[in-house]
Amino acid sequence: MNIRSRLAANLRRFRQERELSQEQFAFEAGIHRTYVSDLERGARNPTIEVVDKLARFLGVKVGDLLD
Repeated sequence: MNIRSRLAANLRRFRQERELSQEQFAFEAGIHRTYVSDLERGARNPTIEVVDKLARFLGVKVGDLLD
């Protein structure tokens, strides 16, 4: 599994564990909903700043999103 696929799967899992819709998650994290959707499908390459923002919002380490 490549890094983009791992990020997509982990992001989706952490979001769903918190019982957040993509729309709620995007709004609260300050990211556009379609961007969240693209990330969860592995269709985008986020910057390290975005990965850090997502990890902070989810309360996990950046490495947890990429493992």
